Amino acid sequence: MLDSGQPYIQFKDVSKAFGDNVVLNDVSFDVMPGETVCILGRSGVGKSVSLHHIMGFLKADAGRVIVAGEDITDYSEEQLEGIRKKVTMVFQNGALFDSLTVGENVAFPLREARELGEEQIYQVVDGLLDMVGVKEMRNLLPSDLSTGMKRSVAIARALAARPECVLYDEPTTMVDPLMAQLLGDLIKRLKIQLSLTSIVVTHDMRLAKKLGDRIVFLHEGRAIFFGTYGEMAKSPEVIIQEFLELDELKIEA
Repeated sequence: MLDSGQPYIQFKDVSKAFGDNVVLNDVSFDVMPGETVCILGRSGVGKSVSLHHIMGFLKADAGRVIVAGEDITDYSEEQLEGIRKKVTMVFQNGALFDSLTVGENVAFPLREARELGEEQIYQVVDGLLDMVGVKEMRNLLPSDLSTGMKRSVAIARALAARPECVLYDEPTTMVDPLMAQLLGDLIKRLKIQLSLTSIVVTHDMRLAKKLGDRIVFLHEGRAIFFGTYGEMAKSPEVIIQEFLELDELKIEA
């Protein structure tokens, strides 16, 4: 059981390599209950790999991964089932079932849990779709939706499982700037309304500024920075300053 004041998620000196490619090299950070931590960095620096360790999809080569107060590093698939009831992930592609309507997709985890009757499930689904702003799309198929709308539905489906923690993998990639802003606002609102612990993987500096209580910056397998956005702006690391300057250019453009 998690003590108050204890991190909800901890990476302790985590390393992971695929063959000769070292993706994570001695990475440490933590996420407090109710906090949003953003993982920033270029493509291919291990941002999504970090999320896969938290879900137990990948095992660390070295170091420890603690989730919801439990050291899950050596957990079996059966033991991980309990963790995945508390922590859920919104995948970059949405990972929706193509043959199910939007409403049926969101209802899926509720039916799996077998705790509610159909009438209650419909009420919860409508409430969740309303919360993420896509209620009128209930009867559409995922193929009828834009990328941004699919992400909103994927978030509603993740919330249907009543998680304590949500992991977002590049939520604003491949969506237009307005939709990116709406998704950012949605993630922020859900954190406040539901007291969710969150990790947001992104290379979007503005999203990190909006959402991140603290930020981990990964570069060449290492966490070269962990702290607040304000502290990051003063970081002497060249790659971090390049990221900040690029973001300034985007805003001017």
